[in-house]
Amino acid sequence: MTPKEAYYKAKELGVRMPELEPTISKDACYSYRYAKHVIKGKWELAEPAISKDAQCSYYYARNIIKGRWELAEPTISKDAQSSFIYARDVIKGRWELGEPLISKDAEYSYFYARDVIKGRFILGEAAISKDAYWSYWYALYVIKGRLPDFMHNQMILENNEYTKEYIEFIK
Repeated sequence: MTPKEAYYKAKELGVRMPELEPTISKDACYSYRYAKHVIKGKWELAEPAISKDAQCSYYYARNIIKGRWELAEPTISKDAQSSFIYARDVIKGRWELGEPLISKDAEYSYFYARDVIKGRFILGEAAISKDAYWSYWYALYVIKGRLPDFMHNQMILENNEYTKEYIEFIK
């Protein structure tokens, strides 16, 4: 029986099935689902497996632990999206361990600046500056005005629809 099959069998019955738990605990995401839907709480046996998957670790921290989960933080920090949402939803503030990877992605750098830091995310500005779309939104909702010089100059060089919107915005 696979972890998926074991999980669905237990979920269908709606009760813990100790004889299936060793099988379920081999898969990070089915372990998280089992903890959430069947156990309805922490499941220590499966935590080592869950902590190896960034997205399932985020969900486990948010929905089961309802707070920081240090065991999984090194894994979460290796995924930009999971790092951003972990900082936003679990830590509810700046999370330096996740920042190096977040900063390489223009979209998550923008959202991290807007929703977590609520201000400039200098480490992510290099990635944002390479994307006119995210640069425009960064100017509008984070900077709330003219971009820093290097970003402004890059935006002008792009010369596309977002450049025009940006120029109108900063007039």
